[in-house]
Amino acid sequence: MRQMIVGNWKMNGLCAASRDLVTAVAEGVAAMPSPPQVVVCPPFTLLAQLGAALKGTGIFLGAQDCHQTASGAHTGDISAAMLADVGVEYVILGHSERRRDHGELDETVREKAVAAAAAGLTPIVCVGESEDQRASGDCRDAIGWQIKGSLPDGFTGIVAYEPVWAIGSGVPASSQDIADMMAFIRAELVRQFGAAGKTIRILYGGSVNGRDAATILPIAEVGGALVGGASLQADTFLPIVRAAVEL
Repeated sequence: MRQMIVGNWKMNGLCAASRDLVTAVAEGVAAMPSPPQVVVCPPFTLLAQLGAALKGTGIFLGAQDCHQTASGAHTGDISAAMLADVGVEYVILGHSERRRDHGELDETVREKAVAAAAAGLTPIVCVGESEDQRASGDCRDAIGWQIKGSLPDGFTGIVAYEPVWAIGSGVPASSQDIADMMAFIRAELVRQFGAAGKTIRILYGGSVNGRDAATILPIAEVGGALVGGASLQADTFLPIVRAAVEL
């Protein structure tokens, strides 16, 4: 299975600069032999425009969230069907920032994953432990319960592991930290989903950059990366994509 590199732009990007960015990324990826699957997830305001720009490039369009219902009186929200309507194929759900800033619960994330799949989207569901959970030794319990609560029955999407305790702390997760948690997540997926859990892709999403991608991506069970800040410029995003090519 080819690895997958997902760029999460978060709340960044205006029209002109974003067109230039996806053009540079598309050109860089096109020049690579056997590139990984690449997904870019810009803000809602850019989806239609960038979806048109990405047609024919082999790069997939993703979104950063969706609502759990198909339509209705939900001011400011976007449904999964609306995303699919403008060419979105993937959607990030339950990101640690959504859980923190918007109080999203596992149940909400699970409902969104169901809605995304019903609209034909592939959900990328994020799980991760906080600094307190890690310090108390509860990190595996926390991740196990997040998987159980956030992934619906029959889940066929993608899981992204975020070591929330390490992101922006200046104390990055070590290769052993990542390997241990990836092995646990795989075992937990198999425990909860049986044989199907063996094939669910797991991404790593802990401040990945061009310097450490070559070390992180070969770790067992790492099926790619969910990239934040480094996805906002072609010259920082493409080295991560290139690291996946060179595996």
